[in-house]
Amino acid sequence: MLVLFTGVSGASAHAALTGTDPQDGSVLKSEPRRVTLTFSESIGLLDDSFRVLTPENRRVHTGAPSHADDRSDTASVTLPRGLGTGTFTVAWRVVSADSHPVSGAFTFSIGKPSATTAPLPSAAASNPASTGLYDIARYAAYSGLALLIGAATFVLGCGHRGSVRRLLLTGWWTLLGSTLALLLLRGPYERGTGLGDALDPSILSDTLTSRPGIVLVARLALLAAAVLLPLRAPLRDRAPGPAVLVPGGVLALGLAVTWAAAEHASAGIQVPVAMVSSVLHLLAMAVWLGGLAALLSALHRPAEPVAPAVVTRFSRLALVSVAVLAATGVYQSWRGLGSWDALTSTSYGRLLLVKVAAVALLLAGAAFSRRWTARLATPRAAVTVTAGRVPVTVPAGGPGETREGTDGPGEERGPEPEGTEDRHDGRTEVGHDGGHDGGAGGTIDAGQRQGLRRSVLAEVTVGILVLMVTTMLTGTQPGRAAEETAAATAAADHPASSTTTVPFDVGTPGGHGKVQVELSPGRVGENSVQAVIFGPDGGLATVPELRITFTLESQQVGPIDAEITDKGGYWTSDTLTLPLPGTWTMKTTVRTTDVDQVTVERKVRVS
Repeated sequence: MLVLFTGVSGASAHAALTGTDPQDGSVLKSEPRRVTLTFSESIGLLDDSFRVLTPENRRVHTGAPSHADDRSDTASVTLPRGLGTGTFTVAWRVVSADSHPVSGAFTFSIGKPSATTAPLPSAAASNPASTGLYDIARYAAYSGLALLIGAATFVLGCGHRGSVRRLLLTGWWTLLGSTLALLLLRGPYERGTGLGDALDPSILSDTLTSRPGIVLVARLALLAAAVLLPLRAPLRDRAPGPAVLVPGGVLALGLAVTWAAAEHASAGIQVPVAMVSSVLHLLAMAVWLGGLAALLSALHRPAEPVAPAVVTRFSRLALVSVAVLAATGVYQSWRGLGSWDALTSTSYGRLLLVKVAAVALLLAGAAFSRRWTARLATPRAAVTVTAGRVPVTVPAGGPGETREGTDGPGEERGPEPEGTEDRHDGRTEVGHDGGHDGGAGGTIDAGQRQGLRRSVLAEVTVGILVLMVTTMLTGTQPGRAAEETAAATAAADHPASSTTTVPFDVGTPGGHGKVQVELSPGRVGENSVQAVIFGPDGGLATVPELRITFTLESQQVGPIDAEITDKGGYWTSDTLTLPLPGTWTMKTTVRTTDVDQVTVERKVRVS
C-alpha cells in the first residue's frame, strides 16, 4: 500500500542548510567580510534573502545577495566595515529548486558574545494568509486538473455519449482560476509577506521571470489551447479520431509537466527519472479520480443512460491507472523518504502514512464498484412473453430497455418494459438470447444505477481526501531532505573534535610521558587547541615550554603555529585558523629542561 499515491513528488527536495560561514554560535576575533550559506541543492535568491541584525536589533546595510563562487547551492552577502562587537543575528530566506521557500536564522559573535535584543526568527516564518490562500489554490489546481483530464478520458477512452460539458467546464475554469491565483500569490508566498504584495508590479515581474512563474504562464497557455479542442461535436455520432485524441493527449501531458517542472521531482537525485515518474503518477491520478467524478455525474442523469460497456471500459482503465500509480509510487516513496525511519520521524513520512490509509479505503471502494461492474457484464436471460396468441421474445439487452410487441395479428403494441408479463394470460417462458452480452449494450436499470452510484460516491469522497493529503505532501519537506537538515543541524550544534595522544621521551631520567591534544571542531576555519601533559607516573606534569604547529604538506601550507599558552595545568589556544581540509601534520615540541626537548609528529584530519 505504501507505493500508491505518494504524491507528485519524492526527492531530496526542499533545500537543506548544510553549512554557514561564520558558523552558528561561533566567536570571531575580527569582523567577517561576508556571510555565506551552503545548501544540499541549488537555491534561488530573493531581494530580501538576508537580514543581519546588530545586538541592539538594528538592521545592518548589507550588499545584494549572490551565489558564492557562482555555485547555485550557495547564498552569500557582503557585510560593511565597522560592525562593532557582540552577538549578531542572521535571518535568511531562499527558494529551493522545487519552488518552495526555505528560511532560518543563526547567530555569531565578534570579540565576545553579548546580550541581544534581536529576536531569533522562526525557521518557518511566513504570512498565514498568503500561505493559506496559496495552499488552497494549489489544492484547487489539482482538483481542476483531475476533473478536466478525467472527464475528457471518460468520453474519449470509455465511449460515453452523454454530456460531460458541465464537468469539463468546471475543471477548466477551476484550473484557470487557481493558476491565476498561484501566479499572483507566488511573490508573497516566497517572501513570507502579506497579501498586499500580490499586486506589487516589481514582485509580480520577479515572479513572471522565475521558473515557477514561467511554468504557471505555460499552464495558462495550454488551457487557452484546450478551448480549441473539438471535444463535443464528433462524439455523439462516432468514435473520436486522431484530430481529437492526439491534441488532447499532448495537452494533458503538457499540463502534467507543468507540475513536475515546479515541484519536488525537479530537484534532488535522479531528476530525469523523477520527472517522468511524476508526470505518469499525476496523469494516472487524474484519469482515475477525475473519471470517477465523471461516472458519478453520469449516473445522476437518468435522461442520459449509461451503457454497461462504458462502465466496464472505465473499470479496466482504472485498473491500469492503479498499476501505474503502484509502479511510480514505489520509486517516489524511496526517493522521498530515504529510510524507513523517516516514515515515523518526519512530517513527510507521517503524512504519507495517512495517505496510505486513505488509499486503502479508496481501493476497497473500487473493489466494491468492480463487483457491480462484473454484474453488468454478466449475460442475462431473455424473456418470452405470450401476448394474445403471438409469443414475443424480449432480449436481455439491459434492464430498463423497451421492446415492441403486438397484441394480436395486425395490432401494434406500444413499448413495454423488459421482463414485464402479459397480464391477459400470464404465460412466461425464460431462455437465452443467442449469447447476448449484457455488458455490450443496453442501459443500467434503476437498482443497479443506485448501487453503483453509492459505491462511486464513496470513492469520490475518499478521493477528495487523497487529493488534500497530496497537496499537503507536495508542500512538506521530504523525509530524505529532513534527515539531511537534522544531520547538518546536529553537526553545527555539536561540533566534532579530535583527540590525539603524543608520547614523548627526551632521553633523560623522568623525561618521558605523553601529551593529549584536543583539536575542536576539527574543521576548516577557526579552531581551538587544548593540551594536557602527563608524566611518567600518569599524573599531570608541567614543562617549561610546549609548542604545536600544523602543516598541510600536500598543499604546501604551514607550518601554522597554534600559539598555545600555559593556563596553569593545561595549555590552550583559540586563535588557530586552518584554511583547507585534508590530512595535516601536527608537530608537538616538548621542552623539559633548558636544553632537553623533543618533537613528535602525528597526522590529524581536518574536514
